Amino acid sequence: MSETPSSGTSDVATALAILRQRFGERFQTGEAVRRQHAHTLTWLPNQPPDAVVWPDNTEEVQEVVRIAGTHRVPIIPFGAGTSLEGHLNAPRGGISLDFSRMNRILAVNDRDLDATVEAGVSRKQLNDHLRDMGLFFPVDPGAEEATIGGMSATRASGTTAVRYGTMRENVLNVTAVMADGSVIRTARRARKSSAGYDLTKLLVGSEGTLGIMTEVTVKLYGIPESILSAVCPFESVEGACNSVIMAIQLGLGLARMELIDEATVRILNEQAKLNLPVKPMLFLEFHGTEAGTRDQVRIFEEIARGEGAIGFDWAEKEEDRRRLWKARHESYWSVKTAHPGREAIATDVCVPISRLAECVAETLDDIRASGLSAPIVGHVGDGNFHTMPMVDMSNPKEIAAAEVLIEKMAKRAIAMDGTCTGEHGVGQGKIKYLKAEHGPALAAMRAVKQALDPQNILNPGKILPTP
Repeated sequence: MSETPSSGTSDVATALAILRQRFGERFQTGEAVRRQHAHTLTWLPNQPPDAVVWPDNTEEVQEVVRIAGTHRVPIIPFGAGTSLEGHLNAPRGGISLDFSRMNRILAVNDRDLDATVEAGVSRKQLNDHLRDMGLFFPVDPGAEEATIGGMSATRASGTTAVRYGTMRENVLNVTAVMADGSVIRTARRARKSSAGYDLTKLLVGSEGTLGIMTEVTVKLYGIPESILSAVCPFESVEGACNSVIMAIQLGLGLARMELIDEATVRILNEQAKLNLPVKPMLFLEFHGTEAGTRDQVRIFEEIARGEGAIGFDWAEKEEDRRRLWKARHESYWSVKTAHPGREAIATDVCVPISRLAECVAETLDDIRASGLSAPIVGHVGDGNFHTMPMVDMSNPKEIAAAEVLIEKMAKRAIAMDGTCTGEHGVGQGKIKYLKAEHGPALAAMRAVKQALDPQNILNPGKILPTP
């Protein structure tokens, strides 16, 4: 399949003229606005769209899609711009659909523990709305401003996935505008169904290439009675990873299990004013009843000390917990601040948890061999970890070293029966690994894309490699 709209000739000028007349001030073509809507936190070049449109509702999204389809112009959905693999770039130009005006919470069903929101609602906005009801939405990718639509499109996860799952497990249904301008709702609100194909899971993670999500229904959870956090330094990364594996095998209900390597701890001490031992470390969080969480803490401490833990400090006060997790969530920016003049080329992989310690250890060897600073953090409770090679983008040797490091990580993860990306998504940055990971299954993916988007107007140039 071509990366360009494939049926006939694209007529961008006519499409833009129609959209300008229809949307007025909600249609923009200024260079700064267009470049901001191709914003990417990676080494990938900025490839701006031809225009940006701000729809107010599903019907207006339909209008834009129908106009784009008639004139064979690409459409790129835009949530908050926090994705990491070039999902928002417009390699063939086109129209960026900015969902910031579609930010309404449409329904909260507290007895059924679900909520329906428009795609532009942020996870922070939703949780602020739910707090007084004693409920919360747990998927936590780190960026508070990340939108529910964008999180669904990239199948995001984060620090709480070990307990509550990813967006794949937490989206009940979506309303989506398809490439032909039709609108579908992928499922009802029932917690299970065996009626037909699972279109919800097909669209969640499709990165806007199969349909454009305008509304999402997500699962909610009760705020736990007790939340305890702890930090646990180790003599080695292997000891930290082995503790995680044992805790999961024993069925401990930890809500967060985050690995922080020595390099990151050193930076967090400097930038976030923490006072942690400069050792590989786990940040932990326990959810449950008062008695249950304390039992879990005790059991995990025994496991950890058996694997070389050199301390175990609780953060029982809410302000201490918030400070700890704020430092973790801001680690990307802390690392960038600690390396002025360099860019962080963030990447992630995920492996079966039994291979986690081996994979992290070999990655650390590769980092040392690369000569780059590349701190590691990870949601190791599900085998997922990240590294951030810090690169002087004016130095071709450093760029090449980072690309080699990222490629080694991706190929190693796939060889271990893992994946080249656990949560960042494919976008443009991981396309080249899809053949190795999926093999003949790519043909089935292409068939789905061709069936749902025969003109290839929905976020072209993402996920599927050129045949």
